[in-house]
Amino acid sequence: MPAAPSLTVTAAAIEQRLRQQLAPTELLVIDESQQHAGHAGANGSGFGTHFRVRIASPALGGLSRVAAHRLVYDALRDFFDAGLHALAIELK
Repeated sequence: MPAAPSLTVTAAAIEQRLRQQLAPTELLVIDESQQHAGHAGANGSGFGTHFRVRIASPALGGLSRVAAHRLVYDALRDFFDAGLHALAIELK
C-alpha cells in the first residue's frame, strides 16, 4: 500500500481545512513565517511555520476563548505534526 502524501503547510491548505471543519463565515489565513526568520521553529524557507488566522464561525459561538482556540488547534493538529510551529488566532 503506498504511503500517504505528506501534508504541505500552506495558507491555502490551512484555509481549506478550517473551511471543511468549522464552516467559517469569515476567514483569513496569513503566512507570517518570513517575519520569524531565525526564531525558534523557523525552517529557513520563510514559509510554512508561523501563521495568523482571523476567523468567525458559528461553531465557535458561545465558547470561551480557550475552548474556541482549542477547536481551531484540533482542526489543524496534523499541520503541527508537519511543521507548523506557531499559530496566532484572532476570533471575530
